[in-house]
Amino acid sequence: MSLGLDLLGARICTFDCLYCEAGVTEALTTVRKPYVPARRILDELAAWKAAGHAMPDVVTLGGLGEPCLNTDLGDIIAGTKELFPDIPVAVLTNSSLTPDPDVRGALCAADLVLPSMDTLVASEYRRLNRPQAAIGLDAIRRGLLDFRAMYGGSIFLEVLLLAGLNDTAENLELLQGFCRELAPTRVDVVTMSRPGAYAGASAVSREVLDRFREVLGSADAATTVSGNAAGHGPTALIGRHSEELAARIAASVARRPQTEEGLAAGLDVPVTQVRQALAALLRTGSVRRQPGEDDFFYSG
Repeated sequence: MSLGLDLLGARICTFDCLYCEAGVTEALTTVRKPYVPARRILDELAAWKAAGHAMPDVVTLGGLGEPCLNTDLGDIIAGTKELFPDIPVAVLTNSSLTPDPDVRGALCAADLVLPSMDTLVASEYRRLNRPQAAIGLDAIRRGLLDFRAMYGGSIFLEVLLLAGLNDTAENLELLQGFCRELAPTRVDVVTMSRPGAYAGASAVSREVLDRFREVLGSADAATTVSGNAAGHGPTALIGRHSEELAARIAASVARRPQTEEGLAAGLDVPVTQVRQALAALLRTGSVRRQPGEDDFFYSG
């Protein structure tokens, strides 16, 4: 169970990935600044702790865009550890800013870093990740290797595959060599399971996933398939007014598409209550419903 912290507050990113579940990037940039100041995030986190919620297994720094764009990253990690000394802190990143020594230094304070590397083929990288023009693929590769050399924590490398884009033999061979150099703690090979930012992006087959997992030495498939994430932590909403539940659901699906079951688990309420709240939100046009690979997803 992960408690997620949004370090951007908007869809601000170095990439505009085809598959992004947060939606189309609104500000494509490499400019680093305190988009959401550490004090604001830590004050909210302290209030959440004081409210007596059940503790999460991990606090995860991420958000609607690339969290390493926030120059307060190091202070947020330190403050989170002070508030939750017994809970590991993780950072989700698309790896694009690892060439920056300041970013690498800040990330070293995290217990777990989950960087992405979808492809090492330049043409696939441009089509799939749609990066800000100044971000070169070789620099990202080098930045991750430099980070590995200085970091003592766990690295879970994620590779997301899209059909007909980066599921090539060339990419698999290059990724295999890169993983030998990086020596990550774990490699998670995944594919789309929620609606992405752009039409036309589609999941690869199970056979392709298995082939990449076998070659890259990923963990057991049951633990590496994404798409069943339950949300950002229990909020003990049972018994509260349905209006509050609807507001929580609307805020959650505005960040990423989710299923009824995923919302129920993440908000710690019966799925029947979630279904009723979603029906009301659909009637007012506050959310929309769209089919995914195996289920229906709701988004803002």
